[in-house]
Amino acid sequence: MDIQGRADHIEDYLASLHQGQWFGFGGKEKVYANLIIHDSSKTKPTEQECIDGLAQLQAEYDQAIIDKENKKASAKQKLQDLGLTVDEIKEAFGI
Repeated sequence: MDIQGRADHIEDYLASLHQGQWFGFGGKEKVYANLIIHDSSKTKPTEQECIDGLAQLQAEYDQAIIDKENKKASAKQKLQDLGLTVDEIKEAFGI
């Protein structure tokens, strides 16, 4: 994950599938071609599943950020509708 917590590698997707260290890369570069499954009860996802899974994690993260910003804007507007000034809202809530 990047420093903001957004998934940025197939390893992030793989870690979301199961608990524990069920996969690895054999001490090599962390690319799909080097993916090794350590737990025989788990199946190796296809490369496309990894790509799609990572894209889904990224989309969910991005949507959560958008939703948070929309809720913040909505709250600010509701406070303004109640008669608070922008300065009052900023002072009280930092938004």
